[in-house]
Amino acid sequence: MKPTLLILAAGMGSRYGGLKQMDGLGPNGEAIIDYSIYDAIRAGFGKIVFVIRHSFAEPFKEHFQASKFGGDVKFEFVFQELEYLPEGYSVPEGRVKPWGTNHAVMMAKDVIHEPFAVINADDFYGKESYETMAAYLRSIEGTKGKYSMIGYRLENTLSDFGSVSRGVCETDANALLTSVTERTAISRKGDKVVYTEGEKDVELDPTCPVSMNFWGFTPDYFEYSEEVFKEFLDGALASGNLKAEFFIPYIVDKLITRGAATVKVLDCAAKWFGVTYKEDRPFTVEKINALIKAGVYPAKIREF
Repeated sequence: MKPTLLILAAGMGSRYGGLKQMDGLGPNGEAIIDYSIYDAIRAGFGKIVFVIRHSFAEPFKEHFQASKFGGDVKFEFVFQELEYLPEGYSVPEGRVKPWGTNHAVMMAKDVIHEPFAVINADDFYGKESYETMAAYLRSIEGTKGKYSMIGYRLENTLSDFGSVSRGVCETDANALLTSVTERTAISRKGDKVVYTEGEKDVELDPTCPVSMNFWGFTPDYFEYSEEVFKEFLDGALASGNLKAEFFIPYIVDKLITRGAATVKVLDCAAKWFGVTYKEDRPFTVEKINALIKAGVYPAKIREF
């Protein structure tokens, strides 16, 4: 059975509500999400599942159709809304912020029954990352709790125009994740990569693995998510925190600590692209054009 790719796009309403506003970075107006789909199909993913919102469902579905990308692939669409909560729970008064990335993952429970990967819709992960993840997901079919994460090398995820925040990963001798520490204000300084803490610069290994939210799971992850989500809601509601979010790393850490799952950190030399700063955009366009020139991508990857 081919693995599935789950694309988290529910937070992209302002960009996708009108498709003319899509940030076209490729030569034919391709957005980053178009390259993600193209890479996933040729890496062997058999189904693409989008998590979206009802407010932009029709134009989104029209734009993203399997037939426009070719290949033997199926597209599914599921929805994330604030009121989609377990039985017995309701949205607290004043809550407007979405429940977070793992809440979005949970929306796909009824359409995913095979190993699957999760990505953000607006990150450029690179061809090699999809090949690496697809191979791992095929190897764990029929198992439970053997999760994975693409470990990007820190130096391949930095911006030339300012500092970034990254989840710096610690692993054991078997490349299994032991912890993820969020480091802010990471930047290049001379020939070193550092993060700033207070007024002190702390050097980081430029090849250390970092998380860019490219995860691999088996279907049992949905059951764990529902259980931990109720715990999360109980805590958030009791504290009155109207902005608490149920992020993927939150539950992953819980499962590792409880011994319910392991997470294999898959080393990948791919370069992650993102438009963290407005100055990043022309360079991202330039990088995509360079990949096309090098033959990694054709000039046209889909039918518009």
